[in-house]
Amino acid sequence: MQNKTAMNWDDGRLFLAVARTGQLLAAAKSLGLNQATLSRRMTAFEKQLGTRLLIRRTTGCELTDAGREMADALEQMETAFLSSQANIGDENASLSGTIRIGAPDGFGVSFLAPRLKDLVEAHPALKVELVPVPRTFSLSQREADIAVMIGRPQQGRVVARKLTDYSLSLYAAEAYLERHGVPDTPASLAGHRLIGYVEDQLYSPDLNYTGEFWRNWQSQVEIASATGQLEAARAGCGIAILHDYLAADVPELQRVLPHQQVSRTYWMVYHESLRDNARVRACADFLSGAVTAAKDQFSRGD
Repeated sequence: MQNKTAMNWDDGRLFLAVARTGQLLAAAKSLGLNQATLSRRMTAFEKQLGTRLLIRRTTGCELTDAGREMADALEQMETAFLSSQANIGDENASLSGTIRIGAPDGFGVSFLAPRLKDLVEAHPALKVELVPVPRTFSLSQREADIAVMIGRPQQGRVVARKLTDYSLSLYAAEAYLERHGVPDTPASLAGHRLIGYVEDQLYSPDLNYTGEFWRNWQSQVEIASATGQLEAARAGCGIAILHDYLAADVPELQRVLPHQQVSRTYWMVYHESLRDNARVRACADFLSGAVTAAKDQFSRGD
């Protein structure tokens, strides 16, 4: 990529917003700019650099090879700046600002959210954002600083740390089982109403575990969140595959076919460029400590 003159950092900041959102309109809104103004700035930025960065379509913007190279370079510059800013001064001062944690809904809502009190009490100047891990997720685009993921990521420039294994079992409400009977074999699930994920919303292959309980599993009720499935099962909607650490203490639920169980793993990941960031280090240690303290809850024996 040819760079004929010194780059204007402010234009680079605007371009990075477009690269991350994939749309001029969305980027303009996030920046507080008029879309036409942002479009003119991007045209001028490309002219200054002497290369095309964006392919503009009616549905959004696609990065050229030069655009991807520029976005990567700008992200590294941004990360270096943020890391330096976070680590200037004493340790207490470095733990101000915002940390965003992405997590699956079961772990994030039911396990992590009630424990965030300990994190913010330890670091009063820290703002914590807890967001769900969506179907597509990018640490490099700052959709989160730290993410809890199901299964170890196989690619990307990330630091990955295993948090814990966890188990899932079959559950149903006692009232449902009184009406429909208790299945005694996987094949007898055929006579029951089954609850599972919405198949085209499975953001990880590790969530596709119905066949491990019964190869002919067909969900009649599909819910795209683990907490939603738990609530449906608790209400007597049918039999669901639930996280043992979520379901074990719900009095309305009874374990079904207790010898049937699957295991998965939570991993904590963050972009390698944030390895030395004080906020990320502190929150990573907090997450590891919270999971370790509750380790016995995550797996359930027969």
